[in-house]
Amino acid sequence: MSTPQPHRTPEIVEARVRRAPRWGVFLGIGVGLGVVAAFLLTAFGNFEASEATKVAYPFGQVFGFLLLWTVPAGIAVFGVIALVLDRLARRSERVVRVDHETITE
Repeated sequence: MSTPQPHRTPEIVEARVRRAPRWGVFLGIGVGLGVVAAFLLTAFGNFEASEATKVAYPFGQVFGFLLLWTVPAGIAVFGVIALVLDRLARRSERVVRVDHETITE
């Protein structure tokens, strides 16, 4: 019994090639810098009791609260940077001819 030979259909098509930023990397950097900013703000903060409320908040609680603000801010800032770089990369995209081959049984 003979095995069926695959049928190849080559064609030349045009494709667009450009460099694009990796969104996950930019958003991850934003998260990391948000955490660092929250830590620095907490480390250099004042933990004495407020004269108005007579309450002193612990380091962990202040750090957690600041994370709620700095991490989304870092994601937003680096997301906008990635968006701008993506728009700039579209200007330099090239159209190339590639060989596209489909193999069917």
